[in-house]
Order: sequence, then C-alpha cells, then structure tokens
Amino acid sequence: MPSPSYPQSPADELTRSEVERYDRQLKIMGFGRESQLKLKRARILVVGAGGLGSAALLYLAAAGVGRIRIIDKEVVELSNLNRQILYTSEDVGKPKAEIASRRLKELNPEIEVEPLQEKLTDENAESFLKDVDLAIDCLDNFEARFILNRACVSLSKPLIHGAVYGLEGRLTTIIPRKSPCLACLIPRKPKEPPVIPVLGSLPGVVGALEALEAVKLLTGLGDPAIGRLLVIDGYDLSFYWIDVKRDPDCPVCGEKEWV
Repeated sequence: MPSPSYPQSPADELTRSEVERYDRQLKIMGFGRESQLKLKRARILVVGAGGLGSAALLYLAAAGVGRIRIIDKEVVELSNLNRQILYTSEDVGKPKAEIASRRLKELNPEIEVEPLQEKLTDENAESFLKDVDLAIDCLDNFEARFILNRACVSLSKPLIHGAVYGLEGRLTTIIPRKSPCLACLIPRKPKEPPVIPVLGSLPGVVGALEALEAVKLLTGLGDPAIGRLLVIDGYDLSFYWIDVKRDPDCPVCGEKEWV
C-alpha cells in the first residue's frame, strides 16, 4: 500500500479569519501566534472515531490542527450515540470516518481532513504514520492498540494513549525509547468483554484531554503526561497520577534483542 499524502503545506502565516477564530487561545500566556502556526503546520493521525475520537477530533479541529488523518473502518450504529457526539441518528449505517471528516470541516473549514475507512494492521500501520507528527490512540481494543504502539515505536512517533471502561479512564503520552511504551505498561493483551460498558461523558473527558496533550506536544506548551499515567475515577470524580517506567526487557521498545 502506498503511503498516503497530504495536500501542499499551508502558508506560514495566519489569515485574518484564523486570527479571529483562534482569538481566545492566542491570548493564552506562552501560546501566541507562533504556537498557532505550529498547529497549522501540524499533521496528526487519529485512530478510532468513536467515543474518544469524537471528542478528541472536535477539539483538535477547533484548535486549528492543520492536517488530521482519521482511520476507522466502522459504520455508525445506534448504540454508539450515547457517547460518539460527532454523529446523529441520521448517520446510522454511514461510515464514521467520512461523517467525522464532514463534521470537522463544517466546524473549521480552515483545516484539511483525510478520512480512511480502513482497519489498522501490522502491514499498513507504518504507511499511515510516516508523514505525521504524532498519533492519538482512540481505539477500543487492545489488538489494534498494540499494533499502533509497535508502529509508533518503530518510527519514533509520539503516541497519546487514552482508554475508558465503565466509569474509569486513563491517559498517558508515549515518547518512544524515552518513556514507557504501551507494551511496558500492559505486557500481555488483557481479556476483553465483547462489549465495553461506558457512560458517554467519560470518553468525552478523556478524548478532550488527549486533544490537549496533542496541542501541548505540538507547541511545547506545559508539561505533557510523559512517564505518568493519569487515572480518572468517575464514581468519586478523583484524578490521580501513577509514575511509570520503561521496561528494559520490553519486546517492543526495550534494549534486548528479541528473536
């Protein structure tokens, strides 16, 4: 499969409409026009346009990330609509990637969106990653998460990982070979139920935080969650951090030669 490509890079300046659109974030101390231009030049991959992806994609588009590639092979189902806020009842049966792309362009016509109705595999993952600055894991199964993690480590692409289950969420930012990868944190694929239970607002929270992490990585603003795992407990609304370390024997990012 040939590597997908984006249109020509945008001009290295903000238009009058962009200055007005991004006015509130341009006023953030330490942000400014140069940070906005970094977002405008950025290219990111979002894998999964479901509950996590809906929130992440909306906020990335609203923030002005210039090029967004979306991978999701599924179509909208009625049971998605308690959490997947990009879609409406009229979209049931339609491809998520295509509908998501259309909604993002309606929200912000200044950006470019590339929808791909594909399944992520070991064979195609690197082709989707080659020309992006970072990837965001908005997936709902560990098989695909591990594929994405392996490809990001192989190409040294930052990966923002988010996940939800019931009323619990988690998030971490992975810088390959500098911080723990997903295989360091979860060495073996956990047993997963056929359907993951979730209250709709929680993936919205985690997805929005994934978008925030992406903006921070792309602009240098603040302190990303590198080497730290954020755990959110929706039952008592507690947020806490777990320090995490690389596994030197990790088969994905460790120093040991695996054969």
